[in-house]
Amino acid sequence: MRNVIILAAGEGKRMKSALPKVLHPLLGRTLVGHVLAATESFLDNGTVTVVVGHGADQVRAHLEQVAPAAVPVTQAEQRGTGHAVRIALDANPEIAGTVVVLNGDIPLLRAETLAALVHTHETTKAAATVLTAEVADPTGLGRIVRNRGGEFAAIVEERDATPAQRAIREINSGAYVFEAAALREMLGKLSTDNDQGEEYLTDVIGLLAEAGSPIVAHRAPDATETLGANDRAELAGLRAIMRDRVNDEWMRAGVAIIDPATTWIDVTVTLERDAVVEPNTHLRGATSIGEGAVVGPDTSLIDVVVGAGATVLRTHALSSEIGPQASVGPFAYLRPGSRLGVKAKIGTFVETKAATLGDGAKVPHLSYVGDAEIGEGTNIGAATVFVNYDGVKKQRSVIGAHARTGADNMFVAPVHVGDGAYTAAGSVIVKDVPPGALGVSRAHQRNIEGWVERKRPGTAAAVAAAEANAVFQEREEHHVDPGPVVERPAPDEQ
Repeated sequence: MRNVIILAAGEGKRMKSALPKVLHPLLGRTLVGHVLAATESFLDNGTVTVVVGHGADQVRAHLEQVAPAAVPVTQAEQRGTGHAVRIALDANPEIAGTVVVLNGDIPLLRAETLAALVHTHETTKAAATVLTAEVADPTGLGRIVRNRGGEFAAIVEERDATPAQRAIREINSGAYVFEAAALREMLGKLSTDNDQGEEYLTDVIGLLAEAGSPIVAHRAPDATETLGANDRAELAGLRAIMRDRVNDEWMRAGVAIIDPATTWIDVTVTLERDAVVEPNTHLRGATSIGEGAVVGPDTSLIDVVVGAGATVLRTHALSSEIGPQASVGPFAYLRPGSRLGVKAKIGTFVETKAATLGDGAKVPHLSYVGDAEIGEGTNIGAATVFVNYDGVKKQRSVIGAHARTGADNMFVAPVHVGDGAYTAAGSVIVKDVPPGALGVSRAHQRNIEGWVERKRPGTAAAVAAAEANAVFQEREEHHVDPGPVVERPAPDEQ
């Protein structure tokens, strides 16, 4: 049986955050969420135990969401890593066979590396296997000392190392695999006779070595996989490494990422080949990008489905669906529940919420579409507002198929505009419009002559008006023909 113990009780003081360190986010998962995901591939009906301490309630709640099968165990007093592992084993007496012990803040550890570590441990029948890494600067880290045959000899902490040992660049990553019985035995022999008065898990390795038990060192292929984060600056470093890793994997899968340095893609996002991601784009959550779609630049999508061949430009969208060959942006805002059909269009400075656009429907610019259904082939005029809130609850409006609405319309919900209907510019639609009808709802225009000069004397507007009136009077007196006047039908008659 394979079992995992994840140490997640630390406070992370240097993070200077109310959030426990292991819950800080990193491209779609928390730090501990990445560790949990890496263990999934090699578990064989084994257990996952997470030792919690600082922020225990928050960590437990998170585990219920992302790993409900994991068993949280509380370390009430922070008495060292060895103590934490002992608590986990005491809480799960059925644990036997292989036990993997991992820190909860090493999110870059790959599932493949972890599987190889376990494979090495089980094939060599070791009592313990240590995951090591070769780093450029091992300062402050425990060194891996090997014998002349290249086999593991000891872990030597820097404070105890000789000058020759300090020159060693292979370090202890803090990830281990143990044989359960040997681990239980040596945990019972741990001492707190040290500077911190704690039980150290590394001392188990020393006790096993003294007992002559076989210990193996397995080197990680990439030292960055063993990195943790103690503060915000180190967390930013991990985030950049993960960004580069994710982007590289997608580019090798056929996705065009124009500027990888400014493109951030969560590990939970999926993209199809020939998708194009322009600079300064963030793809988060359960977002998926279809084949040949173009996203960005300057775009943020959270839990958004983008269909094949769609274009999304300078847009912020959440929990929405953008159909194949649809067009969104620039400067659009799609709020949750927005759904666009095939070749639908959301244009410049348009906001939608809980709105459905049928195939080929268009909202080209300067509009708010909330709680509305817009039919196939319908065009919504500029500066249109769907008035969806009556002060108590949201109301829904429906615009039929192949309808045309005028500019500067307001649809006061609930209202229904039939298929093929038109509405006149400037109308406030408060009643249903039958199919094929023209809806008009606006006051007649009234011009009050001389109002500006009387009410705003001396202003630039009054001066301009006076000059214009003087020119008009001069033309009238001399019968100056200003040119032919072209009569245009009223908007209602078009």
